[in-house]
Amino acid sequence: MEPEVLDVCAREEPPGHWDAAIFLAGPSPRDEAVPSWRPRAVEVLRDRWKAPGRLVVFVPEHRHGVYDDYTGQVEWEERCLHLADEIVFWVPRDMRTMPALTTNVEWGMWHDSGKVVFGAPPQAPRNKYLRHYAVKHGVPVAATLDDVIAAALERIGEGARRSGGEREIPLLLWRQESFQRWYAAQRGAGNALRGARLQWRAGPYWGLRAAVEVAAEGRVKEEIVFFRPDVSAVVLYRPGATPEETAVVLVREFRGPAATEDGFARALPGGSGPGDPRHVAAREVAEETGLAVDAARLRPHGSRQADAAMSAHRVHLFSAEITEEELARIRGTGPHGRAEAGERTFVEAATFAEIGRGRLVDWATFGMIAEVLAAVRR
Repeated sequence: MEPEVLDVCAREEPPGHWDAAIFLAGPSPRDEAVPSWRPRAVEVLRDRWKAPGRLVVFVPEHRHGVYDDYTGQVEWEERCLHLADEIVFWVPRDMRTMPALTTNVEWGMWHDSGKVVFGAPPQAPRNKYLRHYAVKHGVPVAATLDDVIAAALERIGEGARRSGGEREIPLLLWRQESFQRWYAAQRGAGNALRGARLQWRAGPYWGLRAAVEVAAEGRVKEEIVFFRPDVSAVVLYRPGATPEETAVVLVREFRGPAATEDGFARALPGGSGPGDPRHVAAREVAEETGLAVDAARLRPHGSRQADAAMSAHRVHLFSAEITEEELARIRGTGPHGRAEAGERTFVEAATFAEIGRGRLVDWATFGMIAEVLAAVRR
């Protein structure tokens, strides 16, 4: 497949597929005598795009210089800004010919989206505020048009082929394992993605409004889907005469969403991180309880979604029988956890009966404990 660069000007319909998409954001000339910077930007992109696929460049200027529909122009720009994998902000501001007032608004809307690069000539006035927030949010900053385009292309790499509703998934989400697993499941069920809009992102956490054609029902349903890294969770237990008398280790930690009497959440030791789920589980037990458990000691109980009505992530469940000495050594200890991440955990233990009567954990955690205690008695 040969490299292809396709420019799509204002009010023109985006093509049906591409491997990468860039929006050229910044001021447009107010006077026909003032040349636009965008033709040269497109030339640079044509010269530098070497990946085997199609790069679409959204150019918010009319191909024939006709601007006869203000609302249509604004709506086209909004749509294509969302479609873009990278937004190149080039701001050669001139207060007389290119004041970039609309650019200021667009920058405010997109500066923390994770898909922008920022550039401006050193002599361009009144860009200090924009540059400040670029640096604050880790946005690549350049002083030349060539360099800001290079920064965008470096982040895109070779891109990824998307068509139809897939075009509305930017590369930074498309490349996430959690998204690909969810999307593979949808396709496996015969469903199709008809549209999407990324609502928010915070580090590895994402909220996507997805319009999915449900094959079994013959309709399109739109919902918010949350994505985050998978979780490994561990039931550390000391057997009792019955499952109800079995002691289970819990970690108490302040969590903002907890609506409990003391404001703390009680959960199983666990978390997310690099590595295979079993080793992540062993690492999280050590971090949150202070107990070193060899990964080989952990018994797997499978993987499931914790809340299929809300989040696409899975919980990988493990268990380990611990000794009386181990339980006594960690019970009541703390704080544990990674202080640099704001994590402070305290170790508690309760029988399964006490957990149920006291409503100490949420339903998902209660179900995981019940699954393990039932399995170890089989």
